[in-house]
This record gives sequence, C-alpha cells and structure tokens, in this order.
Amino acid sequence: MKWLELTVYTTDAGIDTVCAALNGAGITGLSIEESHEKAYAFLREAAIFWDFADMDKIGTDTPCVKGYVADCPENLPIVEAAKAAIERLRTLNYPFDLGTLLVTVVSVDEEDWANNWKKYYKPLEIGSRLLVLPSWEERPETDRIVLKLDPGMAFGTGAHHTTRMCLEFLEKTVKQGDTMLDLGCGSGILSIAARLLGAVEAMAVDIDPIAESIAYENAEMNGIGRDHYRVLIGNVLSDSRLQKKIAGQYPVVAANIVADVIIALAPIARPLVAPGGVFLVSGIIDERVDEVVAALRNSGFTVSEHSRAEGWNAFLCR
Repeated sequence: MKWLELTVYTTDAGIDTVCAALNGAGITGLSIEESHEKAYAFLREAAIFWDFADMDKIGTDTPCVKGYVADCPENLPIVEAAKAAIERLRTLNYPFDLGTLLVTVVSVDEEDWANNWKKYYKPLEIGSRLLVLPSWEERPETDRIVLKLDPGMAFGTGAHHTTRMCLEFLEKTVKQGDTMLDLGCGSGILSIAARLLGAVEAMAVDIDPIAESIAYENAEMNGIGRDHYRVLIGNVLSDSRLQKKIAGQYPVVAANIVADVIIALAPIARPLVAPGGVFLVSGIIDERVDEVVAALRNSGFTVSEHSRAEGWNAFLCR
C-alpha cells in the first residue's frame, strides 16, 4: 500500500497551529519533528531517563508536521483541503512566527515499522567469548558463548557502545558460581550474559514494566529458568520494599543507565557489592564523566578500568 505524505515546514511555535489546520482538513495521522533546541530542552527536563553523546542527531534543522492519508483518488480532495487550510494560515495575524509554511506532498510505500529495525540488528561478536544473536537468526557454527536475544520494546541489543562495554567488562569479571545484580536490566542482556558466563544466580531490576516479560522471555530463550533468574520492577532509588528484596552482596553488580541515576545509585550500590566484587557502570557521556567518578569515589568505590567509545564511557569499579 502507498501513502501520501504531506509535510508542512513551520517553527516550534507554529507546530500546534499547523496540526490543528491539518486536523480540520481531515488529516489525523500526524507526526511532529521539533527543532534541535526544543528536543534538547525536553531531554534536559527528563534527564533521569536520557543522555545523548551527539545532540546534533536529536531534533531537526527545520521543524515540520507530517500528515498521512492513503494514496488513492478518494483522498485527493483531503490533500487539497489541507493545502488550502495551510494557505489560510498565511492570512491570519498570529503573535508568533509560523515559518515558511512550505507544503510538499510525496507518495511513500507503507513500511513495517514494527520490524524494520531488525534489518540493522545482526549477529555481534563481543569481546573474545560472546556472540549476541538476534532470535530470528540461525545459530552459526562457533566456539563462542551464544546469547540469543529479542529486545522487543526494551533497551539493550549489544549493538550500542554502552551495552557492549558492559558485556566486555562482564566477560572479564564473572566467575563460575558468582551471583549478579543488574540494575536497569532492559532486555535482560547483561544479567543473561552473566548467567551464560558462569553466574549461578542473577537478579534483574528495571523501572519499566515491559522489561519483566521481555527479560524473562530472553532468559528462557537461552535455557535459563526462573529458579535461578528473577526480574523485579520498581524504582530502586525510592522503593524501600524493592531495596529489601535485592538486599545482599553480589560479586558482580551492573548499572547501564545514565549519569544522573548512577550518581544517585552509587551509595545504594556500595553495600550490594560483595568484598572483592565489582560495580560495572555504563551509559555516561563525556560531559558527565567527572561527576560520575566523583560520586563513585565518594561512595567508597575505586575506579579500576575505564572504557570509552564515541562519546560514551563505562567504568569498572571495586
């Protein structure tokens, strides 16, 4: 099936007005692309969940609204009505700049948005022992430890530098018989990898409820049952009941999150790391390194190793 994609170029201030005009003309399927500045401001407000190494990739040079209708003769009057509605905006006296209001219309093929990302997710060798294998790929002949994974809607495929650096640290530190705690587990990739590398128990925690089913499904795909693998949902920073559930001492604790969470998490993590154990942290952009290192040291950790890749940083702490 084909769709007509109608794009109206405007400003951040004009986005709502343009959306209203398109809705009024009968186009209700809309997507919005904000400017770099507005997108950056939003992410700063939600900093507990986001950090980006390259802000130039966030937002767009020229804000716009895109509307979609099926590419068929019956919908051409709707497109013409939408063009007329945008043209009327030029005649009205708004107290803010609407931008050029340039309109373009192109025919585009329908895409399988739910599965298109899979073509970019391929088998990935990590370190000297691991192979992360998408669940839909055939298992290759290999001497590596194969970790089958379907990330679904949860973060963590192994392709991003933050996860890869954590996996490389895990490969070097997990010993047979260890227990492992994964704080911010996402798809479960780190805790599952720890089990495959020799850990006898793994506890995985995430704030997003979707992580529970996805991590359990990925664990089962790798032959790991719930008797030695547990996923808990909640905010470990504020949920005292969750803190009690994970209480203990683990030879390996990992947190692949963002700088602000790691800073807040450091004093909570200190008693969770067994004597001689390691605290692996990742997801830290260059600009936040000094803050994170200071917080780790203030909580009693010693930074033993530092990995960096394209603006992202990970630390192995003891």
